[in-house]
Amino acid sequence: MAHGLTPERLREQRREVDAVNRKLTGFTILHGTEMDIRGDGTLDFPEEVLAELDIVVASIHSGFKQTREQITARICAAMRNPNVHIIAHPTGRLIGERDPYEVDLEEVVRVARETGTALEINAYPMRLDLNDFWARRAKEAGVLLAVNTDAHVLSQFDTLSYGVAIARRGWLEKGDILNCLELPALRARLAAKRKVAKR
Repeated sequence: MAHGLTPERLREQRREVDAVNRKLTGFTILHGTEMDIRGDGTLDFPEEVLAELDIVVASIHSGFKQTREQITARICAAMRNPNVHIIAHPTGRLIGERDPYEVDLEEVVRVARETGTALEINAYPMRLDLNDFWARRAKEAGVLLAVNTDAHVLSQFDTLSYGVAIARRGWLEKGDILNCLELPALRARLAAKRKVAKR
């Protein structure tokens, strides 16, 4: 949203990640991006760019006053894209600043299950989105969740514990969390999403 990457800069970033990975042992950096779900449900990057990434996160950052049906349709359209692996901060709330936008979370969970898309538990203290209730509902539906910090600076990685607390309150376990998977299983899951959504 702010100073976003162009496809050219994203590919340059990929070359840097690949170079670092060639030097690392016992640790792998995945190349990914978070991008905006536009008002009409389309995405910031073209499909050929998304297909080059290891992991793709999509989220709504504007158009919060759209109807419940419009917001829900935007998120579901993104989940039906074979290159979108995670929907971030699905209700868009900022605690004390902005109410959640109107969205049919039951439908979001249903389509997440259908398409193999993970939903985020955002650990940033002003988001905590999804909350524990909806994290539990997603788990019950067979949807994986991803606990993420939404870190914009290094110090914000310390907020991860808040996301873990939300997951625990939702009765989630290690097997319910996408980013608790070992690398081979994670890669397989990300590849499977691309196959499921193409059906």
